Amino acid sequence: MMALQKRLLGKLAMIAPGGYSLRPWLHRKRGVQIGSNVWISQYVYIDELHPENVIIKDNVIIGLRCTIFSHFYLGGYRSAEKSGKVVIEKNVYIGPGCIILNDVTIGEGAVVTAGSVVTKNVPPGILYGHSPCAPLAQITHPLIHDGNVDYRHFLFGLRKYNDESGPHRPKL
Repeated sequence: MMALQKRLLGKLAMIAPGGYSLRPWLHRKRGVQIGSNVWISQYVYIDELHPENVIIKDNVIIGLRCTIFSHFYLGGYRSAEKSGKVVIEKNVYIGPGCIILNDVTIGEGAVVTAGSVVTKNVPPGILYGHSPCAPLAQITHPLIHDGNVDYRHFLFGLRKYNDESGPHRPKL
């Protein structure tokens, strides 16, 4: 199958109906290895250049707007490509809006919380996700001022956030 055909099938799979039927079938046709009883929600992007490097085993649920990359280019140059398999083991739940990068295995029975960025292996039976949102820095120069974006001044205006003066932040 030509690369263009694989890309078109991938785009169609993002919006097609049938999370248990048509969407997994379209991804299988592209070369993604998908087991049985797999739910792929809408707007899920699975690597378009190396779909054959993505393995999704049985009884997996992938939430809305997730992204799975099995490769990326360093500095935008194809000669500096880094690729690797993405393996999602059996009985895994991946929450909405997750990003899974190449060379990652998500262990059997794991749950990845919504919005997580998975950059390393997730052990089996683990709830994996980011820390709760918390203040990161004090802004002294707004990012958008009078309708203009001033990114440089914004960055140089960031100051360390002081827990005592700010809202309560729970300790984990």
